[in-house]
Amino acid sequence: MGNPLMNTALWAISGVLTLVFLAAGLMKIGQPREKLAAAGMAWTTAFPPGAVKAVGAVEVLGALGLTVPAALGIAPAVAAWAALGLAATMLGAIVLHLRRKEATALPVALVLFALAAEVAWGRFGPYAF
Repeated sequence: MGNPLMNTALWAISGVLTLVFLAAGLMKIGQPREKLAAAGMAWTTAFPPGAVKAVGAVEVLGALGLTVPAALGIAPAVAAWAALGLAATMLGAIVLHLRRKEATALPVALVLFALAAEVAWGRFGPYAF
């Protein structure tokens, strides 16, 4: 497990990411596309409602995968794969926001990408379960 402080930091980052992606994903699943667009997610108007809900489902599954398997001791390696998947999801979001010239959405997407990538690096590498 390496440095216990780094392991604690990865758990903390995973917890924050879990809360953020769980909230964002449930919002995309539970709200109509028009309401999401009115709340500042203009990109949702460029996609069918099913695609927006699919993104939400990916975020919810990724959020749960970051912490639940490792916390239960059942297939804890899923945490690394979930972090990688969320990093890839955020990379897609960054590309989307750049193409749509939505500069205000970029900082959050970049931070979430960096945090998810850090967890993936740590859990695949020196701080794997």
